[in-house]
Amino acid sequence: MTRPKNYPYSQFNFLVEWDQMDGTTSQAGFQEVSGLGMEITVAEYRSGNHKTNEPIKVTGTAKTPDVTLKRGVIGAVELYTWIDAVRNGKQDQQKTVRITLLSESRENVLRWILKSARPMKYTGPSFNGKGTDMAIEELTLSAERIEMEAA
Repeated sequence: MTRPKNYPYSQFNFLVEWDQMDGTTSQAGFQEVSGLGMEITVAEYRSGNHKTNEPIKVTGTAKTPDVTLKRGVIGAVELYTWIDAVRNGKQDQQKTVRITLLSESRENVLRWILKSARPMKYTGPSFNGKGTDMAIEELTLSAERIEMEAA
């Protein structure tokens, strides 16, 4: 494991991988990952006989936002196969997705783990005969929980 340093890591070195149903792990190169985070709701409560007028704060449920992955179209169909299985009603298609931040020397630094992730949206590339941009596809994942660990 790399020791923490005094300045931030660059955002352009990362690895995305997920577990397959047969116990193997797949990796894919993505251009962008966005939406990593969590939100914890807080409820306010005040009993009628409370001595002061302020409510107390009570921790509620935690939510994981949707995570969006973008990459150039490369002709591989692994992700489409996963999306198609979910679309066709297979309920056993939740996967653990790991997003690992790498240091400048390509060592693992931090890892975000999406638990019980499944695809919920796919956006294909835009095409333009006069354009010079890469064809980019976008996959949005819905996860039940996100965890972070030192890699």
